[in-house]
Amino acid sequence: MSDERLLPTGTCWCGCGAETGIGSFFARGHDKTAEAALLAVRYESSVARLLDHHGFGPKNSVLDAAVAEGGWEVCPYCEYTGAPLSIRNHTRKHHEK
Repeated sequence: MSDERLLPTGTCWCGCGAETGIGSFFARGHDKTAEAALLAVRYESSVARLLDHHGFGPKNSVLDAAVAEGGWEVCPYCEYTGAPLSIRNHTRKHHEK
């Protein structure tokens, strides 16, 4: 994987051609579309099959592994789990009144 910094172009990276907001790579929700399409094209798989292949599923949480090994965090106010920026955005939106 390249260490080159990626820059948003103003056009959705899923390939749909939609315009994106400033600083965004994807139109809303299209990151998940692109992710699913990449799995289909490169791995002939689904997210569930990919998780199972790597030993994750209902009995072995990929979220717990992301916290333990991937730099993710758990919200200090609830069970929401995500990358540090995601946690900050979540906290500001849902817990700061």
